[in-house]
Amino acid sequence: MTVSFFIKGLIFGFSIAMPVGPIGVLCIRRSLAHGWRAGLLTGTGAATADALYGCIAGFGLAGLSGLLVGQRVWIQLLGGLFLCYLGLHIFLATADPKPAGESSVLGARGYFSALVLTLTNPMTILSFTAVFAGMGLGGVGTDRWDAGWLVAGVFSGSMAWWIILSSASNIFNTRLRPTAMGWINRISGTVLVGFGLVAIVAGFY
Repeated sequence: MTVSFFIKGLIFGFSIAMPVGPIGVLCIRRSLAHGWRAGLLTGTGAATADALYGCIAGFGLAGLSGLLVGQRVWIQLLGGLFLCYLGLHIFLATADPKPAGESSVLGARGYFSALVLTLTNPMTILSFTAVFAGMGLGGVGTDRWDAGWLVAGVFSGSMAWWIILSSASNIFNTRLRPTAMGWINRISGTVLVGFGLVAIVAGFY
């Protein structure tokens, strides 16, 4: 039984990570600019947030879930502003390669920025709650082992996608000239600002 829950979580985690949104844009841009480790750490931050939301839904933490959804306007507003800040920062970034030590610092920052950005979409909890409820989890009498295996599957599935995306993006890392990287910075920065503005507006509807 636990194996089947892990596989279901694996599929679900992969499917929620796969659509290219702001985290996908960040993962691709950081893989191109700083190498696959920086991109992978960005994806790991998103996968960690998915796992945390999975825990809230899977272990029946209805009070915390309700609190986050109830405050979604302010949380989403902060997330949108943070996205706009990241977008402007990337838009204005230079295309010069970073030293190895600095790339490690950027990777750590990438992890936490992706973690925060993913957590600023509390409506994700509703998706987890609906899926987990369909599997008989998240309510009274939930089997903790089944819920734990499902959350582990979600994290693993999400990580599988980020490994694929960061590795694929890294293929072009050494082939990009500074001019091309400058254009990538401007395009990805503009896209992230656009995502941020949409998040801010959507938070009030």
